[in-house]
Amino acid sequence: MSEAGRSWRPVELPTDVRPPVGAYSPALVAGDLIFVSGQVPVNAETGALMGETVQEQTRAVLANVARVLGYAGATLSDVVSVTAYLADIEDWDSFNAVYREHFEPPYPTRTTLGAHLHGFRVEISAIAKQR
Repeated sequence: MSEAGRSWRPVELPTDVRPPVGAYSPALVAGDLIFVSGQVPVNAETGALMGETVQEQTRAVLANVARVLGYAGATLSDVVSVTAYLADIEDWDSFNAVYREHFEPPYPTRTTLGAHLHGFRVEISAIAKQR
């Protein structure tokens, strides 16, 4: 399908941000929604892992989500839904404590799953309403 026939568009990222390794867009705008692909605790410019604990990695991942949303003109306060993946579901309480530092009531909808991640403790995808 040609890009011209699609009703959505990719979010433009700065040239110093490393492109994805896989065949996906980091973020798309469709109508008044922004879809952010799963973000991991990796520095967007260097590719270096950020943090060792689930708390450190959650902060890094949420910073990456916020950064990508910023490129689309939104913030974490515009997020309406989150899907979170934890390498160890037993980290849920620690993850949730950090998550509460970044979101406030009414919280976005959220699904949290245990998953086999590639060397990360946390991955988060989000949907936000465009301003």
